[in-house]
Amino acid sequence: MVMDPALKRRASRFVLLTVLIYSMGFGIIMPVLPDLIKHLAQVDAAEAARIGAWIGATYGLFQILLMPAVGNLGDRFGRRPIFLISLFAFGFDFLLMGLAPNIGWLFVGRAIAGGLGAVFGPANAAMADMSTPEERAASFGKVGAAFGLGFIFGPVIGGLLGDFGPRVPFYVAGALAIANGIYGWIVFPETMPEEKRRPFEWKRANPLGAFASLGKIEGIVPVALIYFLWSLAGNVYPASWSFFAPIQYGWGSGMVGVSLGLVGISMAVFQALVIRRFITRFGERKTAYIGMISGITSYLIVAFVPFAGIILVLLLVNGFSGMVMPALNAMMSQRAPASQQGELQGLVGSLAAFSLMIGQFAYNYALAAFTEAGAPIRFPGAPYLIAATAGLAALVALAMLRKRQLPEAMPDA
Repeated sequence: MVMDPALKRRASRFVLLTVLIYSMGFGIIMPVLPDLIKHLAQVDAAEAARIGAWIGATYGLFQILLMPAVGNLGDRFGRRPIFLISLFAFGFDFLLMGLAPNIGWLFVGRAIAGGLGAVFGPANAAMADMSTPEERAASFGKVGAAFGLGFIFGPVIGGLLGDFGPRVPFYVAGALAIANGIYGWIVFPETMPEEKRRPFEWKRANPLGAFASLGKIEGIVPVALIYFLWSLAGNVYPASWSFFAPIQYGWGSGMVGVSLGLVGISMAVFQALVIRRFITRFGERKTAYIGMISGITSYLIVAFVPFAGIILVLLLVNGFSGMVMPALNAMMSQRAPASQQGELQGLVGSLAAFSLMIGQFAYNYALAAFTEAGAPIRFPGAPYLIAATAGLAALVALAMLRKRQLPEAMPDA
């Protein structure tokens, strides 16, 4: 895409700032969400994990249902209006959850955020607009790095703010998101030109329709299924860590925040400084292999090694696994025309949301079953063993994918 360099820089900076603030907000609430659930529902840690699974699944369900529509709307009307709507919905969600008088409000807030407030699809679509096919893995890596950077500060801030009550982090996260939306209204330009837009079609604005439409492009569906499996594995951290770490290591919200901050440092370093070099030297597929092997190993260590000090060190080198998603996303994005980048990212968002929804139940119910009073075997690491299994399935599927199923990239028309 030909775009004025100054506008491109401004748009790129805003996209990355938005993902940074999104991840900060997401990270701010993670250390205190279990406490808020226990407070509102008057339950113990094991039952809070089960309720947390249903809350997370609500977010995932609405993403599955609406992300393809959001992506298709972006292909029709451009990225700017969709991006701004997502930002304000994201902020409203956090304020609503912070004000929740009962547990039902948390479900409503997550439904709003899942349906309208997920910014990754619009962010990746905008970055794809501004990148050549060869640059997209690095561009998606920058998005991942921004997420990792926000995850350095967000959980730490959330853990500290949690000392003032479990609701305070939600107010701060909501205020950040709304302020960023106002800023974007002023500075964010449109990244998709009129000539590359296409009509909105209801039959494509749902997961099955988007899958059928993109399935006509050779090579996308097999990689999308691998993306789903790896996303299922990776979602063990956002789904269960805030519940798992206090049970396994006896940590409070502050230490949970610090540990998630270490994850953010690792993600930011690897996706900002390492992935471009790996893609250049090894290509997307081999980079995905390296990340998958690293991730599977880390899941097994967390599952079976109960020593907090070792785990903290592991979290710092876990960034290798964060290279998988940008590499797989680039393999798909390179093969989709410019007019379907929003549709593709909507489908990718739905797959990630579907994996999160499944993961919420698989991981948190496994954690509850193996840690509640009267459990026949106490094994808090059960969620991470499940994650390792899903990751191994993704690795095997990628290894079985024949090279002819991955044709050359689409020209950057």
